[in-house]
Amino acid sequence: MALFTTLYSGSSGNCGLILQDQQYLLVDMGKSCRTTVTALRKLGLAISDCAGILVTHEHSDHVAGLDTFLKKYPMPVYARADTLEVLESRGTLPPAVDGVAVDGGQMLDIGNFRVTAFPTSHDVPCCGYRIVTPDQHRMAIATDLGTLTPVVEDNLMGCDLVALEANYDSFSLHGGPYPYYLKKRIASDRGHLDNKACAAAILDLIQEGCKKFALCHLSQTNNSPELALTTVYNVLLAAGIQPGRDVIVQAQTRNDISPYLEF
Repeated sequence: MALFTTLYSGSSGNCGLILQDQQYLLVDMGKSCRTTVTALRKLGLAISDCAGILVTHEHSDHVAGLDTFLKKYPMPVYARADTLEVLESRGTLPPAVDGVAVDGGQMLDIGNFRVTAFPTSHDVPCCGYRIVTPDQHRMAIATDLGTLTPVVEDNLMGCDLVALEANYDSFSLHGGPYPYYLKKRIASDRGHLDNKACAAAILDLIQEGCKKFALCHLSQTNNSPELALTTVYNVLLAAGIQPGRDVIVQAQTRNDISPYLEF
C-alpha cells in the first residue's frame, strides 16, 4: 500500500509526500523548514526516512523552505539541471547536499521508489514526476503547467493516482484584482491550469483507468476548493461518472495536511 498527501498545497506554498512502508519522498518545499518539519512530525514520520526531495522548479512557493531544511538535514535533491543551477547560484543547496539532474526521461531509483521526471509547460524550466512503488503502483504529480502537452499526458496515463493542478477559475481570474499582465501570464500556455482544463484532463484519465485524483496548487485569490470540486464534479456527472462512487477527487488543503489518498 502506498499513500499520497500534501503537507500544504496552494499558491502560497506546496509540498507533496509519497509514502510506503515508512519510507517517503517529498515533492517541493514551498514553506518554512519549521512548517514542514512540524507537519512531518504530526504524521509520525522521521526525517531520516526521507529518501530525497524532488523539486519541480525554482519559484519560491516550491523551494522557500529548502535552504534552511537542507542545512539541518542534508539529503539528495532531484531536479532539472537548469533548476539545480539556479538553486546552487542562490545558495539554496549547501555544499554537503547532492543535487541530481533528472533530465532526459531516465528512470531513477530513489530509495525504494522508481522516479521519472517529465517537462511541463511553465514560464521557467519545470517538471512533473511519475513515481512507481516497489509493488508497481503508479502515481504522477503535475502542477505549474499552462497546458497538458503530449509528454505530460503520456506520463499521467496508466497511473493509479494523479495529483494535478487546478489553479484558478477563469471567471474569478479575469474578473478579479490581478493586473492585466499577471492575468495574461496565469492564463497562458506557460502559466497555470484552470479548473475546466483540469476537469477535462481528469475525464480523459478516467477513461484510461485512473480512479483517484488530488487537486493541487489552488489559488487563494482566484479559486476555492468548493469551486474546483464543483467544476470537476459537473464535468464527471455529465459523463455519467459519480464522484465518491466511481472515482475519488480530493481538493488539497492550503495550510494543513490533507487526508491520505491510497494508491
